[in-house]
Amino acid sequence: MDTTAMYKISYGLFILTAREGSKDNGCIVNTVTQVTVSPCRITVAVDKKNLTHDMIMRTGAFNVSILSEQSKFATYRHWGMQSGANVDKTQAIAFERADNGIIYLTEECNAVLCAKVVSTVDLGTHTLFLADVTDAAVLSEQPSVTYAYYQKHIKVAPQSQKKGFICTVCGYIHESETLPDDFICPWCKHPASDFKPL
Repeated sequence: MDTTAMYKISYGLFILTAREGSKDNGCIVNTVTQVTVSPCRITVAVDKKNLTHDMIMRTGAFNVSILSEQSKFATYRHWGMQSGANVDKTQAIAFERADNGIIYLTEECNAVLCAKVVSTVDLGTHTLFLADVTDAAVLSEQPSVTYAYYQKHIKVAPQSQKKGFICTVCGYIHESETLPDDFICPWCKHPASDFKPL
């Protein structure tokens, strides 16, 4: 295990993947934190509405691909749109499988962590998974993408002539005169309160 991979965790964006049987699920999260060094443990909070959440609850294992500054908006759109749906490996995104059999991104990421859940905490809308890191690898020396970097350099700017609302988390644009109070972003599953007018 390359423990220097832990240095790649920053306040950034991560692709969380899980596997059950022949099915792979994945989604983007921004809540990965290292909590102890020995044993090496991390936490991740996952929305209960996300199908990846259910898979982790059943299997107790997941991978975290740490996105780097070289990542493209199409990657965020792909994983945001999946939002826990079955991942289509036929699309032009480079995957590999870790020793635990779970896919991880090999391009646009600077490290991968494999984790096994040791306990869970119910946070209402989310579950906090506490997990032991069972494997870690550095994939590149690119800096991790922070949320600020994503907002400034990666996310596609909305077209000013469009009427609607944009998700401040993932960049999804909902073209409409109004936004229902109970609206949920189809990409990242965040609520209407995370949207702003175009």
